[in-house]
Amino acid sequence: MSELLDLSASLPGGGAQPLSDFRGKVLLVVNTASRCGFTPQYAGLEALQRRYGPQGFQVLAFPCNQFGAQEPGNAEEIASFCTTKYDVTFPVFAKVEVNGSGTDPVFRHLKHAAPGALGTEAIKWNFTKFLIDRNGKVVSRYAPTTAPEKLSGDIEKLLG
Repeated sequence: MSELLDLSASLPGGGAQPLSDFRGKVLLVVNTASRCGFTPQYAGLEALQRRYGPQGFQVLAFPCNQFGAQEPGNAEEIASFCTTKYDVTFPVFAKVEVNGSGTDPVFRHLKHAAPGALGTEAIKWNFTKFLIDRNGKVVSRYAPTTAPEKLSGDIEKLLG
């Protein structure tokens, strides 16, 4: 299996961004959706980005439409929603699948490195979060119900 930082993330307008661009940063990777009960977590994710970004922290958002069709928009609509409603400054990548045969390689790696409850690798819902250290090692997986602000202590430990 590839290392996380050897993978790339698809960009909304086409092309891809190597995750190696984020080497040396503490990362929080989240599968997101704009019409979900957890969508207000965008505000908490942005607060983490603004608070810890200067110390080497980066949120990476991956929209997903696999749970209740709660991310039906195209790339432009998703970007507009994120910036207009939540003023996000972190990258929002192209829409991905996080489960099934079309699982994006980033999420395939994350799920294998940090299985969920009872060892299951499947992602249960939008806003599942993965915390990654500066070397690209997956440290923790958090349930959709875990509010972003609850991650501050774990982020601070990794930032040193």
